Amino acid sequence: MNLEDYFRRIGFHGSYEKADLATLKLIHKQHVMSVPFENLSIHCGERITMDLEVIFNKIVRSSRGGWCLENNLLFGWVLREMGYNTTTLGSQVFNNDNFGPEETHLINKVIIDGEAYITDVSFGVSFQVWEPLELISGKDQPQAAGIFRLIDKGDFWVLEKTGRKPQVTNPEFAKSSLVNRKETKQIYCFTLEPRKADHFLDSSHKLQTEPTSLFTNKSICSLQTPTGFKALIGWTYSEVTYKPEEDVDILDMRDIPDGDIEQILREQFNMKLQHKLQVANKKACYTI
Repeated sequence: MNLEDYFRRIGFHGSYEKADLATLKLIHKQHVMSVPFENLSIHCGERITMDLEVIFNKIVRSSRGGWCLENNLLFGWVLREMGYNTTTLGSQVFNNDNFGPEETHLINKVIIDGEAYITDVSFGVSFQVWEPLELISGKDQPQAAGIFRLIDKGDFWVLEKTGRKPQVTNPEFAKSSLVNRKETKQIYCFTLEPRKADHFLDSSHKLQTEPTSLFTNKSICSLQTPTGFKALIGWTYSEVTYKPEEDVDILDMRDIPDGDIEQILREQFNMKLQHKLQVANKKACYTI
């Protein structure tokens, strides 16, 4: 594993001699623009591992994406190699009006010049931050997707986002369950307790095997773009354009025939799968 290969993968050509905030912002944004958030391994009969070298080979050398346990574990390694003061944290994702009981989402905390930041390169769709967030309670932090806020609740922190109104171009999808209609939404909560990779082993196993898991029920692939993001959820392909000046997000949604899925993955996500994808879109709570 080496940084040069990783930087080539994300298209970063700048200097990385300084472990400063400007460099962190650059590589964070380059990562989310280059590496998809995806769980397609589950639907290709592949096992997702917490082995860092396996993750490096998958994401960097095989031009794949990954879910948070892969992307953020890799990103944490990159930051440490670059000399950043980095701590791995665990978070509980908000779903069905509650935070999940287990820490299924991995994020990183970075200290620069005495200031703390949260980095997360792998939540995907419209809840993906493009830059690190300052660990300051209640501060509005505007980004492309909307206004993010970290709120100190005493025993834990909450990440929430206030977004814009969705405007769906295709009438067939006007009432799609994939469309997020909540203006302000809690995303996850976390504590500042340091975690190691093996803390997530049980969650990783459950997320990719249990019949109630979102990730076994839906095949998901999303990638940030300079104007928004694109996503393939089951057979539904969406291109989302952020229009902050009009206070709307434009959602262009369409269904893709089975025979065109590989082409979409190749052309829109620069991904070629080694094994046959069994597309899945069973009923489960998920919005883009």
